Order: sequence, then C-alpha cells, then structure tokens
Amino acid sequence: MADHKQLYDAILNGDAKTSAAVTRDALAGGTQPMELITGYMIPAMDEVGKRFECEEYFVPELLLSGRAMKASMELLRPLLAQGGVEPIARVVIGTVKGDLHDIGKNLVASMLEGGGFEVIDLGADVAPEVFVETAKSKNATLVALSALLTVTMNSMRTTIQAFEKAGMRNKVKVMVGGAPVTQQFADEIGADGFSENASAAVALARKLIAVAA
Repeated sequence: MADHKQLYDAILNGDAKTSAAVTRDALAGGTQPMELITGYMIPAMDEVGKRFECEEYFVPELLLSGRAMKASMELLRPLLAQGGVEPIARVVIGTVKGDLHDIGKNLVASMLEGGGFEVIDLGADVAPEVFVETAKSKNATLVALSALLTVTMNSMRTTIQAFEKAGMRNKVKVMVGGAPVTQQFADEIGADGFSENASAAVALARKLIAVAA
C-alpha cells in the first residue's frame, strides 16, 4: 500500500512527478479516489493557502503546488466521473474580455480545484456571453471573474449584467478579483464576493455556496 502522506508532502512541496506516482500506486493498491482527495490533497492545498497568507509561500510555490495537485487530479478525474462522484460545486472561471493576463486566474483555478471544486477554465479575454453560455450548459453554481487592468474592470460589470439579462443571476454566485479590483468595486457592480488573493478565493467560494471549509 502506498504511503499516502507522500501525496500530501508532494503537493505541499510542488513535486508533480512524485504526486502522480504516489497517486498511481495508491489507486493500484485499491485506495478510493475520494480518500486521496479529501484525506490528503485538499488538506495539502489548504496548507499551501495558509503558508501563502503567512508569506512563507509566494506565487512560484503556489504555481508548483497547483501543478502537483493537477498531476494527481488528471489520474483521478476519469475515475470520479465513472463513479458518479459530484464535486463540491462547479465553477466557471476566466479573465474578462479585453484582458489577456491569466497568471492570477490560473492560481485561483488551481486552488479551487485543489479545494474540491470542479473548475471550467475559459482562459483569458472571455466575452460576457461565453461566461453565461458556459455556466448554463455546465450547470455551474459559481462564476469567478478576473481582471488585471483598470481599463478592463468594467467588463466585470458587463458580464454580471449579461447574467441578469439571461435571467440567470439568481442561479449563480459571482466572485471577482484581480490587482485593481476592490471590495467597493465588487459591491458597486453587484458581485456576490471579492477575494484579494488565490488562497482567500477558496474560502470565499465555500462561503458563497454555503459549504463549510
């Protein structure tokens, strides 16, 4: 039987190769996917988030841990689908129209996936109607909007308005973030929540869908 603590350590240390190897061994030994996710992967990503908040970890460490977690998830995702296991919630994430920056968005996506969410990443420069169409077709309950440029912040407002126009605003929670975004702006455009960083985004997402951390 694989030493599952190694999986926790591999994600914490950003070691994708070991993360995948331990996951493969654990599955071969009969361990259930959800045992790995809830027992080791989510706690590891939570610890990564705490270290980031304490300034023990920085963006490079977050990216490496996210990559290690994804290496394991690639092996587990097909098995979860076969078993009909539902994620905590489905999240559609993207950088808004006119903005090509995606490092922050990628961090948030990795942290959310590590926190047990199913993440549909639309990339950068995403039009409002694409957010709406994807959230509808994927039956998502949460939408995460990112912007790094002051000039593209208004695309967040436009996207929220698109959800209102489509009659879906009461079906999804919208969270926003990015360097120029503030709580005041989030309130002004009618977002449900604002996060200053990738780590806090997971706690916010759980709060918005009323799932205890």
